[in-house]
Amino acid sequence: MINGVIVINKPQHMTSFDVVSRMRRILNQKKIGHTGTLDPMATGVLPICIGDATKIVDFLMDRTKTYVCEMKLGEATDTGDQWGTVVDTASVPTLDLDIVRLAVAQFVGEIEQIPPMYSAIKINGRKLVDLARQGVEVERKPRKITIYSMDHLTFDRDKIGFTVKCSKGTYVRTLCEDIAKTLGTLGHMTALTRTSSEPFTMDMAVSLEQLEAEGAAAHLVSIETALVHFPIFAVELDEQHRKMLDNGVKFDLKAFADPCFSVAEMGMNPSSVSESLYRLYVNQAFYGICMDSAGKRILKKRFDD
Repeated sequence: MINGVIVINKPQHMTSFDVVSRMRRILNQKKIGHTGTLDPMATGVLPICIGDATKIVDFLMDRTKTYVCEMKLGEATDTGDQWGTVVDTASVPTLDLDIVRLAVAQFVGEIEQIPPMYSAIKINGRKLVDLARQGVEVERKPRKITIYSMDHLTFDRDKIGFTVKCSKGTYVRTLCEDIAKTLGTLGHMTALTRTSSEPFTMDMAVSLEQLEAEGAAAHLVSIETALVHFPIFAVELDEQHRKMLDNGVKFDLKAFADPCFSVAEMGMNPSSVSESLYRLYVNQAFYGICMDSAGKRILKKRFDD
């Protein structure tokens, strides 16, 4: 059985689940899941967890994403993107790059965003997108998201391009609509490519056709490497405590910290990100994930079995 992550460069016209289904056929393996939905119109980085790596899906979905986006001013669509039906139009005021830059800057930081109707969010057990297709619109509560940066800004009459680095849960389609409103008009997204889903980047991505031709081995990222964004915590355990850990006994690992463990010798770089989750190494070997809880550092997830 294959265990690890393969980063797919998702093509247009495929859902994330379509990619998972295709990979199940290519790899002849059922235990496969993705780490964050990309709309059929969107392309780019889609990490796919295989085998035991499906245990880390939640740890990867919460990470920062980066997108390259294009949008058009003057038209609103029902879906918020160019694949939808135009439902309203508005004139585009006289703008220049400096005006657009000032408008875009207002969205950097922690903001509130109302999720679009055409989304997989469920309300009362029903997906918003299913309701939207029936012509039903329901009230959605704003959600807090973080826009870390918006740069590489371009502007040409009624078209805007930008790169956005954002938190989980950000709808770039909605961001485009909100930017247009700030500029005094309407707008919708015309292109979207995800270039990174931390810690995976586009240069790691492979097409489905390439994967089918070359096989999984050349493109498989280990579970250990997939968690590189977590800092390392290493312990040295005697036989008794190792058995306790293997049997799921929760005890404070900080008392067994290994001062001799060398990240450099492992050929890895420590994460600069402050986390309450850590890559756990037991007696110099990768073991799983540990976490801080109630003043203790305890095992959360084991991967060495």
